[in-house]
Amino acid sequence: MTARRKAAGVVVLGFVPLAVVGLTSVPAVAHGSMTDPVSRVAACYAEGPEQPQSAACKAAVAAGGTQPFYDWNEVNLPDAAGNSRQVIPDGKLCSAGRDKYKGLDLARADWPSTKLNAGNRTFRYKATAPHRGSFELYITKDGYDPAEPLKWSDLEDTPFLKVTDPKLVNGDYVFDGIVPNKSGRHLIYSIWQRSDSPEAFYTCSDVVFGQDNGAPAGAAPTASAPTNEQVADGADKSSVDHTGHEGGATHPAAPAAAEPADEGDEYAGEEGNDPVVTNADAVVAQPTASQDNLAETGSDSNTPIYTIGGAAALALGAAIMFGTTRRKAVSTGGRHSR
Repeated sequence: MTARRKAAGVVVLGFVPLAVVGLTSVPAVAHGSMTDPVSRVAACYAEGPEQPQSAACKAAVAAGGTQPFYDWNEVNLPDAAGNSRQVIPDGKLCSAGRDKYKGLDLARADWPSTKLNAGNRTFRYKATAPHRGSFELYITKDGYDPAEPLKWSDLEDTPFLKVTDPKLVNGDYVFDGIVPNKSGRHLIYSIWQRSDSPEAFYTCSDVVFGQDNGAPAGAAPTASAPTNEQVADGADKSSVDHTGHEGGATHPAAPAAAEPADEGDEYAGEEGNDPVVTNADAVVAQPTASQDNLAETGSDSNTPIYTIGGAAALALGAAIMFGTTRRKAVSTGGRHSR
């Protein structure tokens, strides 16, 4: 091989690491669940999927197995695109219409619940993979019967709280709102619609205002949210990888503290930024200076260029290596033939 050919091979092959980085730098898909007031799926996970304590969680595990509760932060639809009412049928709101989570749709008045009062309240939503998006919180109408399957018509027509890109504090989205005046047992339904993807996430949180007249005394235990230790310990039992697809937990879906996928994965909900909250019409947050170059996937706007360029360099490098090796083999074979 001539020195010129060697140099060409080294120059091209020098781009291979860049190609590999570009091809493997895939942003994480959002995951999470409401933890205050705690959702059904998070409350049952906190009890322990293998040995749940409450009658409702035991029934939910019996209906769908333990795996849905290890995957507590994945009650989602990948292509909702703001059409939740059209794609989720009545009676299946808590499972987002997914058979995997059918145990969450059980109509009963003894789900673990959170005590609630009307007025100002802070809400928390565990974000195991944060991304930009908006939250809508609905509450059930007066006369709601928890012993009947939850229908869209059971919810108030408009959300009592909307927030776009809330702040992230210790792995939780934190935002404030005004809880409507209700009495007895109700349910808060949340929709987290990503703005950088058609994916949406859903939660059902059972709440009780004042005296719970919807169930016998002691039948509705107080719900607890998963601790950070439980979140971390359960990650290796999740069947959801960090790209949001089922098939193993090589990349844990639930780290103890939420972090962006890479340096370019910034969002308006960074600590220190104020969320946009309204109890009336939705308000869209204006991009911050750090978002000007934010790609829709949450990565740097140059990521696609690097990925394409890296792939091309990798292919070219492989071609040159193959060609060079072939020429060397032919040359060697020629000398042996002599």
